[in-house]
Amino acid sequence: MKIGIAGSGMIVPPFLDAAALVEGMEAYALYARREEARKEICEKYGIPVAYESYEDMLADPKVDVVYVALPNALHFPFAKQALEAGKHVILEKPFTVTYAEAKELAELARERKLYLFEAITNQFNPNYDKMKELLPRLGEVKIVQLNFSQYSSRYDKFKEGVISPVFDPEMAGGALTDISIYNIHFVAGLFGKPLSVHYYPNMERGVDTSGILIMQYPTFQAVCVGAKDCGGLNCLSVNVQGDQGFFHSTDAPSILAEFSFQENKGEPEVFSLADSPERLYYELAAFAKYYEEEDREAFERRLEHSLLVMEILDMARDPQNQEVR
Repeated sequence: MKIGIAGSGMIVPPFLDAAALVEGMEAYALYARREEARKEICEKYGIPVAYESYEDMLADPKVDVVYVALPNALHFPFAKQALEAGKHVILEKPFTVTYAEAKELAELARERKLYLFEAITNQFNPNYDKMKELLPRLGEVKIVQLNFSQYSSRYDKFKEGVISPVFDPEMAGGALTDISIYNIHFVAGLFGKPLSVHYYPNMERGVDTSGILIMQYPTFQAVCVGAKDCGGLNCLSVNVQGDQGFFHSTDAPSILAEFSFQENKGEPEVFSLADSPERLYYELAAFAKYYEEEDREAFERRLEHSLLVMEILDMARDPQNQEVR
């Protein structure tokens, strides 16, 4: 398959490094507004075609799949345009800004019989798959705690009044959409739809620079911390505790390079199954596999998960709509 890339931001080089390891996946074209960025990326990664017009890239019949790697607020219009042009879409996280946007894209993809796929690292991580397999052995889950806090390289500039998209409320920036989205995916992928959702943000200049998200389930609360304005000890961690055992990791919920599993009175078992050096490899390998096998059921299953996450995200941002109906 030939990939057309929309964007030239920080996520594009890791995407290209990972795509190079996936059999059958070719980075064929790049659209970026800045000529300098187009030239630099295409030369470094051997991308044969560069476009200064997104419409021109979509009109290229050789482009099979469009990878949308643009600021959050642009995910919906660019993905919609690609689907309307008959292209399959790999969409960076967060899927869209709202559930309504996500639902519209999903309906359009289904109508056109196109693949619409969210690139989200933890859902395809072999360690995460192992957690799912071992989850029943924890017994009744009692406590879930996730912390993904890292001081952003852009936060100092933000405090000076220089606003990048990741801190721009007009571009759907903020800790919830940029970093806590991994926490939501992690919890929802293990436990499904919560009973209620509450978000307690720390606000600066109209955007949440950090916050605590609480997702209520029948027997436990999942407490998810996400911060771009501070770090600290134990600021990257995953803990899932049941009455018969627990999971523990000191990795970010987005990475989960390793975790330990221990049953009560048992010995800890350490799992480190994600052996690829490229953190985006597993999601792209999954896409390629589904694509090659024309596995619409797998694409639909992943799409339903993304829609659930977007529903949770809507609830987190709306104090009037935090109870599941």
